[in-house]
Amino acid sequence: MSRIGKLPVSLPNGVSIDVDDSNVISVKGPLGELKQGIDKDIKVEVVNNDIILSRPSESKTHKSLHGLSRALIANMVTGVSEGFKKELELVGVGYRAEAKGQMLEMSLGYSHDIILEVPQEVKVETRTERRSNPIITLTCTDKQLIGHVAAKIRSLRPPEPYKGKGIKFVGEQLRRKAGKSASV
Repeated sequence: MSRIGKLPVSLPNGVSIDVDDSNVISVKGPLGELKQGIDKDIKVEVVNNDIILSRPSESKTHKSLHGLSRALIANMVTGVSEGFKKELELVGVGYRAEAKGQMLEMSLGYSHDIILEVPQEVKVETRTERRSNPIITLTCTDKQLIGHVAAKIRSLRPPEPYKGKGIKFVGEQLRRKAGKSASV
């Protein structure tokens, strides 16, 4: 048995799930609705406010799909009930970020400002305080989408290993390198 796939997903209050004939799962909750299609071989059952997934055989593909499907459903349930949040920190002199609706305008040390359009499902906030680095906060119900947007923002100026300048996740530990040593 898959260690992840065999665990049941419990439904919190206010969250409902619907499985149709083509194995498209829709989860509704207080923060919204998410849909995800899973493989037809994986069987999904709702028993006593728990979602239980089962697979038809012990083949390698069925084992991997079992754990994957359970993780996707658990992420959807968490997303519509609590939501997901990612925070990015801009480290560098003169780096700044400003959110204007769904547009994120950033100054990252290039000769021009970078303007990024964020999808409608993702809510963007920026916070800049004196004597601290600017922080970009992303909130969304879809874990895949928020991770994709955060990775896209981080790829605009990834942190470099010598001074640590760039865009990093809040709380991320960077591996720092020593600079050139003076020759004797």
